Amino acid sequence: MKRTAVLNVVGLTRPLIERLPRLRDFARGKELRTIIPAFPAVTCTAQSTYLTGLTPSGHGIVGNGWYDRDLAEVHFWKQSNHLVRGRKLWEELREKVTGFTCAKLFWWYNMYSTADYSITPRPMYPADGRKIFDVYTAPFDIRFAIKKELGEFPFPSFWGPGAGIKSSQWIAESAKWIEQRYRPTLSLVYLPHLDYNLQKLGPNDPGISTDLQLLDDLLGGLIAFFQEREMQVVILSEYGITPVDHPVSLNRVFRERGWIAIKDELGLEMIDCGASKAFALADHQVAHVYVNDRALLEEVRNEIRAQEGVESVLDRTEQQSLGIDHSRAGDLVAIADARSWFTYYYWLDDAAAPDFARTVDIHRKIGYDPVELFIDPEIKFPAAHIAAFLLKKKLGFRALLDVIPLDPTLVKGSHGRIPERSEDYPVIIAEGLAPSPGAIKATDVYGLLRAICLGL
Repeated sequence: MKRTAVLNVVGLTRPLIERLPRLRDFARGKELRTIIPAFPAVTCTAQSTYLTGLTPSGHGIVGNGWYDRDLAEVHFWKQSNHLVRGRKLWEELREKVTGFTCAKLFWWYNMYSTADYSITPRPMYPADGRKIFDVYTAPFDIRFAIKKELGEFPFPSFWGPGAGIKSSQWIAESAKWIEQRYRPTLSLVYLPHLDYNLQKLGPNDPGISTDLQLLDDLLGGLIAFFQEREMQVVILSEYGITPVDHPVSLNRVFRERGWIAIKDELGLEMIDCGASKAFALADHQVAHVYVNDRALLEEVRNEIRAQEGVESVLDRTEQQSLGIDHSRAGDLVAIADARSWFTYYYWLDDAAAPDFARTVDIHRKIGYDPVELFIDPEIKFPAAHIAAFLLKKKLGFRALLDVIPLDPTLVKGSHGRIPERSEDYPVIIAEGLAPSPGAIKATDVYGLLRAICLGL
């Protein structure tokens, strides 16, 4: 068994490697394989596919979230590893290698897994309504020891308008910390930095040059650290981010057709998924559409097909071809065209939008919301607005950090569909990869990682 570090560099593609000199030097003399991304090409699905070798029909992770029909609730960004079916990569390696241990650092579904060491973001929610940034670790005592040395995890830089390099730097330092104390046989390290401005600005914007330089410096140092400790390093990515300029709001279409049920909550509009005839759970360039009134199934499908920006709509039978035919998936799965993506918006008047719409809130929204990366340009003094919020919280008052705009046209990059160009596919870089004439399947990554770790 070769001790191995797998660095999951979100959004990395072949063209971007050419703009990362230190990573390019690392890749020289090694094999690079392009990966046909998992479908949908989103974080939770891609990682689960890599770590089990199964499609969503097998491991059950049909996206970053789904609708629980029994509870009549949408669940996004859940963290229990029990949700992921199938044997995990580290479980198979543990069976084959005496003394094998695995560290899983900020990869998703990191709570209650069978990995030996794990760290994942997990805020605390006291009964008084506060949200306190924190991490969850296994074993539990790692949490206190690592925060004492590295400081608190910089949660605002992990997601939201302040997202940036600090979170990836903390994760990289946590990987070093774990290695120095426990020397795991396999380290899985998640580095999200490129995910932010590639979505905000788009992959072709000159503004991402700074992001690339910061990431390259981080990668160079982390690779050197592992190599000095005689570990082999694998570079892996989950998806590529492509330019978009057209948001599609299926729930607003459904609202106009009378299929969305709305509850008045303190004068604002809240969708009632359980009472709705049909609604869409938006997830980047893919939307799971749940049709509670089965008599409307074909009508709903035709309505989705008619929308500008929708490339295709898959029923249960058609979902089989993409390996997403699972009970958690929508009755229909909508796929955007190359320039489009799906919003979760269901209100027709911004004045009636729910209070969480203008905040960073990844759990209450019935879909992924990349607009959370922006501060509303209509706020004249955002720093003062945020300072006032923090002061109120410090004094014990309840307050909303309502700085997020409701303008989806701000988003310039997205992912989720299978890109048309192989240049926009994710990649894997490592020594000793078997030759491949073309792109490999996402499900093949499991076998590649196993072989790399075992030195086969």
